[in-house]
Amino acid sequence: MAGRSPIGPLMREHRVIERLIAVLRAELDSAVDLREVDPRTIDAASDFIRNYADRCHHGKEEDILFVRLAEKELDSQLSEAMDDLIQDHVHGRELTRTLVDANARYASGDREALGDIESALRGLTALYPVHIEKEDKRFFKPCMEYFDDDERARMLADFEEFDRSLVHEKYRKLVEELETRAR
Repeated sequence: MAGRSPIGPLMREHRVIERLIAVLRAELDSAVDLREVDPRTIDAASDFIRNYADRCHHGKEEDILFVRLAEKELDSQLSEAMDDLIQDHVHGRELTRTLVDANARYASGDREALGDIESALRGLTALYPVHIEKEDKRFFKPCMEYFDDDERARMLADFEEFDRSLVHEKYRKLVEELETRAR
């Protein structure tokens, strides 16, 4: 594979997402041990998941990579893997909605919502590491073999154009702030 590959930016985004998952694990520990969470941290983390992990990262996968892969004659194993990844994305969105809703209830004084927050945090912190490993170790490289150098270069350019409409720096700083709060 000559030149830069579209999987490079996707894998770098995974590293940022993994940092947030560590923050979510700390919030889960706090929920379990102290029977409380910081609603502002949960709000910020939910914003990150919705905008960086889902809209930015999954957006490039679903709107660009997966669309182009669907135009290829994929072997059944890779096709099934792509379907599985899409289902992970859907599940992540459901867990995030649950987290947002439960956090709103918790912030308004409903302490019973803590159980739903814990459940959503458990789900997200279990889902993302496995999902990322599937993509990094078993999906990205094999799928790139379906594209020639020009197609990969166009996809990378499309990723960069997609990113221009999003604000990466805001969310990297958000993770740094959350990491600082978690310490």
